[in-house]
This record gives sequence, C-alpha cells and structure tokens, in this order.
Amino acid sequence: MSDVLMTTYARLPVTFVRGEGAWLWDSNDKKYLDALSGIAVCGLGHAHPKVADALCRQAQTLIHTSNLYGIANQQALGERLTQQAGMERAFFCNSGAEANEAAIKLARLHGHKNGIDTPLIIVAEGSFHGRTLATLSATGNRKVQAGFEPLVSGFVRVPFNDIEAIRTVAKNSVGVAAILIEPIQGEGGVQVPTEGYLRDIRALCDQHGWLMMLDEIQTGMGRTGEMFAFQHEGIVPDVMTLAKGLGNGVPIGACLARGAAAELFKPGNHGTTFGGNPLACAAGLAVMQELSASELPTRAENLGTRMLLGLAEALNGNPHVVDVRGKGLMIGIELDRPCGDLVKRALEQGLLINVTAERVVRLLPPLILSDAEADQIVQQVGTLISAFLREHAA
Repeated sequence: MSDVLMTTYARLPVTFVRGEGAWLWDSNDKKYLDALSGIAVCGLGHAHPKVADALCRQAQTLIHTSNLYGIANQQALGERLTQQAGMERAFFCNSGAEANEAAIKLARLHGHKNGIDTPLIIVAEGSFHGRTLATLSATGNRKVQAGFEPLVSGFVRVPFNDIEAIRTVAKNSVGVAAILIEPIQGEGGVQVPTEGYLRDIRALCDQHGWLMMLDEIQTGMGRTGEMFAFQHEGIVPDVMTLAKGLGNGVPIGACLARGAAAELFKPGNHGTTFGGNPLACAAGLAVMQELSASELPTRAENLGTRMLLGLAEALNGNPHVVDVRGKGLMIGIELDRPCGDLVKRALEQGLLINVTAERVVRLLPPLILSDAEADQIVQQVGTLISAFLREHAA
C-alpha cells in the first residue's frame, strides 16, 4: 500500500470492510467486537437498517442544494432536536469542532453586545473541543496544542470539577462572556464531575450574565443514560454542541441555542457549504427516531450499570487499578501506569478499545449492545487488564 495519506494518525494494522450491529469484520474476514463505536459515533451500531434505508431513499431524491434555500430535512431535524433539548434554534455543520467554533463565535457576539471589548471564555483543564485553531486553543491539553502557536487568545482555564475556581475567576477577571465545558470529559480520561457541578455553573452564569455552553459532542445522543447529559442535572444550557452520535457515522454537527443566544447570529455572521444538507439530516432524523422508539438512552443507563459493576468485580482488589468510573455507556478504567499497549492486545483478541490520557482504558460501545455482548466486553477487558498488570508489576 502506497503512503499517500498524511501521517495524522498512528494507525493500527487493520482495515475494516463491513459491520453489523456491535461487530466489525476486517479485510481478512476476522471478526471484532466494537467497544469504541468509532469513538462514540455509531451509537446505533454498524449498518443500522433504518439509517441505511433513510440514506438510500434520500440519496435517490436530493443530496445537496445550498443553505441559500430552505432544506426540509434540516428544518425537521432542528425542530426535533430543539424540542428534545429545551432549546430554540439550531445551526447545522459538519463536525464537533465546527459546532464548537459556532459556540465560540456566539460567546464573542454575546460579549460585544454587552459592552465587553475583549470577551473571555472560561474553559477547563483536560478538556477537548476540537483541532481547529480556536477549538484547539480552548482545549486543555498542551500536547495537542504544541507546534501550533500562536494560539487564539480569549480563554481562561480552570481545573475541571472545581466550582470554587470558577467563582474565583468571576471575582477577579473582567470581561468573561461565557463558559464552555464538557458535562463529562471524554478525551481527558472519562472524568465524571460531582453531582451538582453543572447546576452550580448554571447559577453562576445566571448571576453574572454569562452564556453556559456545553460541549455534548461525546456525551450527547443517549450515551450517558439521558438524551443529553445535562438532563441528569435538571438544568438547560444557553448553548449546546453536538456531533458524533447524531449521524451514526454520517458527518454532521449542530450548535443549539436558546434565549438571547438564539438570536445572536444574523445573515452573514456565520455559514457553511455542506452543513445540514438533506443527506446528513436524513441520517440525523433516523437516529433521533430510533433512539426514542427503542428507548436507547435508558438502555445505555442499564447496560452501563451492568458493565461498571462487572468491571469493578473483575478488577476488585487490584492495587494498580486507580478507579472504575463512568455514566451510561461512557466508561473509564484508570490504571496507575501508562497502558497504551492494551489497545493492540485487545485488537489481537478481536476487541476494539481505546486508551486516553495515557492511563485510562475508555469504553464507548454502541447503545444497541446485547447483554451477552456487554458481558463479553467486561470479561475480555478484565482479563486483559489483569494480565497486563501482572506482567508490569513493579
């Protein structure tokens, strides 16, 4: 195979050619259980018949016109999402990074509208918001920023899950317009904040006139046990970004807003060539319909509880396991040492997993997982981690 692709990924030695449900097959017809879902993308699993049918029917009718004209599927998906989320307006784009770019632009418009010359956005250490220059600058990971300086200014960083740090910024920083936060940090190691953290942020935003902006790109679309993770806390943000699971593999992102934030964009402020096209929105509508019809957020909550209990039992008493945590089907197992080698070991055994933040095994299986498949993931991951730790015991 010729080397024509830029080396933006250290790719694993496998090429998948087909999928069905929670399973993938490679070019040698080897079968793999997918506990990653394309990094929280294929929540309905692979080759879901209703998504495939929606795409085929739409592709035979109309794929693209332009956002200069009305797009029926975009209107329908916007209505479905805003109703489900308690929001008012939607902007559709092609990715999570683009959705976060839209949110950052809304924050700056909000700041300028309120007389702030240099609007600031509070963001969290350990966060991940994308790889464009603005979202890279918002991201709290120096490793992914290195080499791309100068970064975009206008971000104030605080520790994640530390409400007092945000209160300190409120007291000492002039010009804050918004806060952009993940309800659960995904790339940062499946960091689940304490209960009430989002409610406290909501209260601070209300007190100071900030926009509360939630990056639900990884947590949204039923993954944590609610359609959107903020619903666990009984609050509603001013701005929310989505992508990943919204299209089940078809590129689509969305930035939703309510209240004053929903009225900030005017014609000419923002735009997209491909965002919200009929094909992508057909996929989004099919995903929304199936998530609700099959009650998959509830299924994710129940499966997540089952898997967390199973993993805790399988790894109980191992002093090198720091924590087993998660919410719904967003699960992290933190070890006391780097464990990236586990990804290749799992691959060899027909299991797809991920390691993030160097020491956290991350599981993001599809929401359509069966009980037997969930138990198989628990058994394999428990065995792999236990064997790895025995071999690397200090």
